[in-house]
Amino acid sequence: MASNMVSLFSLANWKNGLAFKQINFSEKGKPVIKIAELKNGITAQTARTQQEFDSDVHLTKGDMVFSWSGNPETSIDVFWYDLPDGWLNQHIFKVTPNNGVDKLYLYYLLKFLKPQFTAIASNKQTTGLGHVTVKDMKEMMVPLPEMAVQQAIGAYLHAIDQKAYVNNKINDNLQQQARTLFFEWFIKTPQDCATHETELGTLPADYSVIKTGELPMIVTDYVANGSFASLKENVQLYQERNYAYFIRNTDLKAGTFEVFVDEHSYNFLTKSRLFGGEIIISNVGDVGSVYLCPKLDAPMTLGNNIIMLKPAQEELRYYMYIWFKWSLGQGLLQGIKGGSAQPKFNKTDFKSLPVILPPQDILHKFHETVRPMFEAIEVSQAENRRLAALRDTILPKLMSGEIDVSDIQL
Repeated sequence: MASNMVSLFSLANWKNGLAFKQINFSEKGKPVIKIAELKNGITAQTARTQQEFDSDVHLTKGDMVFSWSGNPETSIDVFWYDLPDGWLNQHIFKVTPNNGVDKLYLYYLLKFLKPQFTAIASNKQTTGLGHVTVKDMKEMMVPLPEMAVQQAIGAYLHAIDQKAYVNNKINDNLQQQARTLFFEWFIKTPQDCATHETELGTLPADYSVIKTGELPMIVTDYVANGSFASLKENVQLYQERNYAYFIRNTDLKAGTFEVFVDEHSYNFLTKSRLFGGEIIISNVGDVGSVYLCPKLDAPMTLGNNIIMLKPAQEELRYYMYIWFKWSLGQGLLQGIKGGSAQPKFNKTDFKSLPVILPPQDILHKFHETVRPMFEAIEVSQAENRRLAALRDTILPKLMSGEIDVSDIQL
């Protein structure tokens, strides 16, 4: 594949966002999009009126944006904007390809360059943050093949991502079905049944409220394995493949697992090994994120800043997962967090949280009803990991010309 080598900066118009810190926010207007909104899909505060700001920083669905400042490994990346109309905050470029540059090709080219961006930003890192400048992009020389080749590469890689996107939509629908069933079975009090009052409201007479720590369930975390000194001495993290996965909140959120520990570290972390299906909750920083641990292709161990719940009864697995995903469970989690600089909660307070416990027969019926949904979700998630691995394997080969675009099929 013959390609011209050109400056990355020359491929597009890179419009930086505005510093909205001094803007008066209100309930009306368009959301101001920060890096967190790109990564997590959260709705930010909103600006006052459309007329106040440059239309070049107005975002619509399908725009390409590049965050050039932040944590080098997680924040500096390219994204498709997939939220309602918004305004672009500082430290993010709105990227508009120039004539002769295919939009999808440019997107995957930026994905291909992520290791270089990470290295550049890490060399400038202060207080955990780094950045990539216009000067850096002007100095980066990248391949620009003819338009037909660009379009073929972009279309092939996009087809892989679209399959994963469809899987995620199906999974979201299955999750919503399970939450709806949870509400109907356990939260919405049936008519014409005996009830009693509890600290969590009116419940059927055969439902009880107990403390989370009283359930037949292991609650543990990374620091349960020893002192900070012993953890530092015995646990080594790796960015390249090694004996076991080190599962972090950011990995669970992204669905990609890229940090590992060696066999010695894994053997030291005996109290926080993972086998798949455990409930994982973030208890530091991004407090209240809740996941079911996937089953990966190697041993796994729990990362820091998250806790793991392992019910002794299979019937509690999906029930407790949805309980803490649902608004009441989330409210309870947010109610125990503290910390001025960084929100967090501890295991002791967590174990004191109340939880509604239905009779065993109803719990069993619910488990058997939603289990096929969560099994289907796990199958789709595993396929998405395979698709991501395929994309990440073939991307550098396409960009370097090691694989000719004529050799691939959609």
